[in-house]
Amino acid sequence: MDKEAHIRSIGRSLAVLREVNNAGSLSMMEISKKVGIPYPTACRIVYTLQEEGMLEREPSRKYYRPTPLVQSLSHGYQDHGELVTTSRPYLEQLTRELFWPVSLTSRVGQFMIVRDCTHALSAMALNNYQPGAAFPLLECASGHVVLAHADAQDRSNWLNAAAAADSPPDPLTLQLLGSDDFINNICQQGYAMRAYNQFTNTPGRTSSIAVPIFEHGEVSGALTLIYFSVAMRPEAALTRYLSALKAAAFQITQDLATIAEPRLQVGARL
Repeated sequence: MDKEAHIRSIGRSLAVLREVNNAGSLSMMEISKKVGIPYPTACRIVYTLQEEGMLEREPSRKYYRPTPLVQSLSHGYQDHGELVTTSRPYLEQLTRELFWPVSLTSRVGQFMIVRDCTHALSAMALNNYQPGAAFPLLECASGHVVLAHADAQDRSNWLNAAAAADSPPDPLTLQLLGSDDFINNICQQGYAMRAYNQFTNTPGRTSSIAVPIFEHGEVSGALTLIYFSVAMRPEAALTRYLSALKAAAFQITQDLATIAEPRLQVGARL
């Protein structure tokens, strides 16, 4: 996207709304830090979103939370739901067998969006995320999986967009994520892993393993298992959980292909 066409105030306002929505409620200082904007700017944006009815202040403290009006933003979004419907039984089975919560995410812009998850079903969940929660594409295991398996031109475009953002990642991070070694390593191993995740509501306390899901021959999302960072070393987590996670992702991919086949046959006849 042309950087000159980007309206900073709108981008920052959406970032504020996204962070508050993900956290449930935040103080003004927390909003300022999470979005990476000056405190006075955060105040102006929050007060504007209050005037527009998207945010409200909690009665008992100076924290701000989303209002039901934020749901109106999704009314025009049409989602066939096949990825979610197909994946749901496997998410539940994985959580029953492995105990840890599992999420299904897909890429939207510079974020991986939770499409479905089993945090509510797991006693081992540190956070209770809901569909719609957003995690930075360049910082999470699921984002790295999608980056690695995406078309080279798409991957380049996403990294360029990240570099042009108001708060771009460290140049070394961009260089790493765009390197052939990084891409080939994830593709060959079939997974990405992030230890001590910093982008969550509880920074540093969880780690994650993600594997890709494919639809129509292209990566459409990721299946991610989230566990306590202190529970085990990354090598032990991979030994215990990777094979089950890969098997579920493979079966979801196969099921999606089975669903798509009748459509392709009808299209060929037409």
